[in-house]
Amino acid sequence: MIARTIDGKVIAASVRTDVAEAVKQLPGQPALAVVLVGDDPASHVYVASKAKQTVEAGMRSVEVRLPADTAEAALIAKIEALSRDPEIDGILVQLPLPKHIGEAIVLAALDPLKDVDGLTEANAGKLVLGKPGLRPCTPVGCVILAKSERSDLSGANVIVIGRSILVGKPAALLFLEQNATVTVAHSKTRDLKMVCRGADILVAAVGRPEMVRGDWIRPGAIVIDVGTNRVPAPEKGPDDQGKPKTKLVGDVHFAEACEVAAAVSPSPGGVGPMTIACLLRNTVLAACARRGWAIPHLLEGG
Repeated sequence: MIARTIDGKVIAASVRTDVAEAVKQLPGQPALAVVLVGDDPASHVYVASKAKQTVEAGMRSVEVRLPADTAEAALIAKIEALSRDPEIDGILVQLPLPKHIGEAIVLAALDPLKDVDGLTEANAGKLVLGKPGLRPCTPVGCVILAKSERSDLSGANVIVIGRSILVGKPAALLFLEQNATVTVAHSKTRDLKMVCRGADILVAAVGRPEMVRGDWIRPGAIVIDVGTNRVPAPEKGPDDQGKPKTKLVGDVHFAEACEVAAAVSPSPGGVGPMTIACLLRNTVLAACARRGWAIPHLLEGG
């Protein structure tokens, strides 16, 4: 068996197209503010990509770039100002933050109605209670990818490996909303390999390179790989400075998974593109909720 590759880039492009069409139907232009603290090169690239795709979707992008030594109080004051700004519909704080700044304190300063990453306590509570709210982007992307292979998830056995507040826990709740039967596995789970082999849909979100091997996967399962890990790539030789090159791999051994599963999302190229697409979608939903606009039908029900 050779598994189908779940192409996150193609599916994300479809979501972004829907978002762009939805924006055209709105009486005003939503605006997304992205706050970046520090000089991490990967974060700068990611923020630039978010800004580009925001504009391409017909929305206004506001970038707030602050130096790495910005005081925690100054960052909180900036977020509170954005929260009060009636022209801003969504706010995303690029993580990770410098070590001297507490992420929980910063997120607590966000207006939950503008929390397009769905990470505030208010939105997490709404997810648990099944109430309307802004859902975390990466877990939403996982559900969309799974539904691209199996449109009705009712009764599916879903195993989520990982219990983080960013992915594992919200992913479990979102699959429950789809009437799946969900198990959350983690480092203390007994006989983890055999637990995973019971999954119709296996979601790997542990941050360990290629931990999930082929014999962890039930034949015919759908595998969603959330992990993005940088590992040495000796086959590529040294870089210009003589240092070993690296490559990105997921939490799943892709080649082995493809020999067993029905469909596998690659990493990179799977969940990653979906995260930004769902961020744009959340920005439109946040604008509609705040401004009293009707949600365009293209974005209803998801």
